[in-house]
Amino acid sequence: MNEDDEILAKLGYVEPYEGESISHYLGRLRRFKANSLPSGYSLGKIAGLGAVTGRWEKLYFNPFPTRQELEALASLVGVNADRLAEMLPPNGVTMKPRPIRLCAACYAEVPCHRIEWQYKDKFKCDRHQLGFLTKCTNCETPFSIPSDWVKSECPHCSLSFAKMAKRQKIY
Repeated sequence: MNEDDEILAKLGYVEPYEGESISHYLGRLRRFKANSLPSGYSLGKIAGLGAVTGRWEKLYFNPFPTRQELEALASLVGVNADRLAEMLPPNGVTMKPRPIRLCAACYAEVPCHRIEWQYKDKFKCDRHQLGFLTKCTNCETPFSIPSDWVKSECPHCSLSFAKMAKRQKIY
């Protein structure tokens, strides 16, 4: 048994959140205590996808993920390929991968980055009618890619994402 087979045998299941971006999901999946994969590339390697999962973590979808790629990842992580496809932008929707956007009010309800926050034509949260945040409301550090959101807080000043909702402006 080689090293990749050992990792594959130990890969633990992580339930996706409704509306979660694939970036956030892949980061949670990699960090899950049974998995401990150091990078998106390491996950892609054992899925037979190479560096493509690293690109997805950065919200780069050009070229767009193929059905075969989603099925390869699905068979590895135990999540249906259609469910993985829901974590991507819908056909015809343009993404804006930077800056990373956050609705802190949504995050306080369900702690995950939502794919819809990165749609190019979206500027506010439809649920809360609040403008998206692009940086910490305390220290103004821009948000890192969602796959790197380990503690649900600003990595610079430790202000929780949920507490940032108080400083979101009504749109």
